[in-house]
Amino acid sequence: MTFSALGDATRRQVFEAVASQPQAVGELASKLPVSRPAVSQHLKVLSDAGLVTCHAKGTRRIYAVRPEGLAELRRWLDRYWTDVMNSFADEVTRAGERP
Repeated sequence: MTFSALGDATRRQVFEAVASQPQAVGELASKLPVSRPAVSQHLKVLSDAGLVTCHAKGTRRIYAVRPEGLAELRRWLDRYWTDVMNSFADEVTRAGERP
């Protein structure tokens, strides 16, 4: 679900804006080429994917990146990265053994 949540270009922009600093929907909408309701929809998808959290501050809801969501994504990517690098190392070793 994490990759599908970040698969949309506008949603990635919303995520990157929230990653730079926690923000309310109105702040995000003023910086992006989409409406406030659209930003809310994107934040819901990101929240459902575990990538952002929300907390109330007065009458506003402030969205921030959820570090645990990024850690889960990182672990998943690292698993594949390690496999790829091990395969690359094996190929380099085999190539060095060829006459």
